[in-house]
Amino acid sequence: MNDLGEKALPSLEAGRVSLYCVGAEQAGQRIDNFLLRLAKGVPKSHVYRVIRGGEVRVNRKRVEVTYRLAVGDQVRLPPIRTASAVDVHVRPAQFPVVFEDDHLLVIDKPAGVAVHGGSGVAFGVIEQLRAARPAGRFLELVHRLDRDTSGVLVLAKRRSALIALHRALREGETDKRYLALVVGNWPNQLQHVKAPLTKYLLPGGERRVRVDEQGAAAHSVLILRERFLKYTLLEVLLKTGRTHQIRVHLAHLGFPIAGDDKYGDFAVNRALAKAGAGPTLRRMFLHSWRLGIVHPTTLEPLILEAPLPPECQTFVAGLDRA
Repeated sequence: MNDLGEKALPSLEAGRVSLYCVGAEQAGQRIDNFLLRLAKGVPKSHVYRVIRGGEVRVNRKRVEVTYRLAVGDQVRLPPIRTASAVDVHVRPAQFPVVFEDDHLLVIDKPAGVAVHGGSGVAFGVIEQLRAARPAGRFLELVHRLDRDTSGVLVLAKRRSALIALHRALREGETDKRYLALVVGNWPNQLQHVKAPLTKYLLPGGERRVRVDEQGAAAHSVLILRERFLKYTLLEVLLKTGRTHQIRVHLAHLGFPIAGDDKYGDFAVNRALAKAGAGPTLRRMFLHSWRLGIVHPTTLEPLILEAPLPPECQTFVAGLDRA
């Protein structure tokens, strides 16, 4: 049995099941992220399948993909074909930097770029940044953004920073604010939405989220920013961070996000994408505008902001005011 220290990660290419004991460096890390790091180049869907199928076990028990490792956990790992057997060429890329020091890297992620590989995407932001920074010993996503959402994305350059920020996110000690343009005339200056959410699968296997009284608690605070003739610009303060939370809450209330190809008004989206007399929009208008955190090492408050992207600014500038 090996101790999973930062310099002694296990190999999954031995062709047999292995048992490992979690050390301090892995404590607090999600089991899916841990396995994805070991199985670089393996499709994310396969990694999730072996976890959900019970091939990965912790202390002899099946675990959810969200399970967080603890010191002393015994992890059963199946053999998985890793990157040495998979031809995946990652194109290095840099992204606009909002903030960087020895512990954190904060970027302004563009819309249309996945944060990681999987679900039909060979690679994403994290793989591209690792390829562009080969000398970096550690780089992990602190949180995620949908592929079509732009804005503030935080990555940790040290395990201690990752653990501290994960704890802050779990405890609601961050201030996460988005800008969303919705279809329709939003009526309220301020509205709290507490609608529980659950995940489900479409017949083709694609994941979706819906409001469900039996689902996980989800809380969004919606703040009116500006009204237009057919649209409304909202600021959204997230109290929880469920998958697709903002998109589903707004669609559930009858005010889908402009350009949302999963939960939006598809007729409106098609009209927006066509060149014509009015402004065009060929992306979802959801932007991670501002994130307030406490620095994991200095304990100083940080306000991280990414301006509204030019294509969104141009679209808003062309709208008729209410």
